[in-house]
Amino acid sequence: MKRVAIQGFSGCFHEEAARQFYKTQYDIVPQIVECATFEGLFKSLGEDRADAAVMAIENTISGGLLPNFDLLRRHAQRIKGEVYLPIHQNLMALPGQRIEDIREVHTHYMAINQTRAFFEREAPWIRMVESEDTAKSAADVARSGQKGIGAVASALAAEMFGLEILAPNIETYRQNFTRFLILDDAVTVPEECIDKASLCFTLPHKPGSLAHILTILSFYDMNLTRIQSLPIPGKEWQYFFYADIKFETYERYLQALSAVRPLIDDLDILGEYPSAI
Repeated sequence: MKRVAIQGFSGCFHEEAARQFYKTQYDIVPQIVECATFEGLFKSLGEDRADAAVMAIENTISGGLLPNFDLLRRHAQRIKGEVYLPIHQNLMALPGQRIEDIREVHTHYMAINQTRAFFEREAPWIRMVESEDTAKSAADVARSGQKGIGAVASALAAEMFGLEILAPNIETYRQNFTRFLILDDAVTVPEECIDKASLCFTLPHKPGSLAHILTILSFYDMNLTRIQSLPIPGKEWQYFFYADIKFETYERYLQALSAVRPLIDDLDILGEYPSAI
């Protein structure tokens, strides 16, 4: 059984992403290791309580999870794959109720933000209560046995905890995707399957240094799909740059790396893997 660490509780979107990857790639359903924090996710790997991890890194609505970029840099786990998961929020409650019966809904603050328009339009009488996790909210509603209280969570959570979905897909923006990274040392990716890489690098503190790097990457046909900068602690106005690049051939990618290495101070390859899109 593959033990996969996630941030959150069983039934959350992290588990959906883990199931999607391991079911598609290996036809297995992973055993979920719940972690309260993303830092705890890496700790579970280091203490051998998990074999792999699935970690959210960015969302099409809210952007990047900046602390997670730093975690990737500080830990030795390499990225071996990615999953783009559509985020569908659902209003659920104990069976046998209607939306009109619900007076209070519990969910994570991000889910509140993603569904606020639905409740203002369709159920303004419902009071939204912030909780620590969408799936945990669903579990708490199921355990309480209390009518009149609902949760907003994934369809997987409704299935796992025996809740009835009163309103599906209530998120405001339908094109809402979260990108998850697969951290699994047991996964071996053949070179011919690699078409994406995640890098972290620093640059000399002088004008034009970043523009020079980007020009070289463009020359070698590297498609920059994301770039993020974060301050280097203790160094004023200097930054770590996190970049995702896609490419047609692994050989061309290696040529691009050889060309930029002399121009950068440090380069950390966070992962080389097949792109999911």
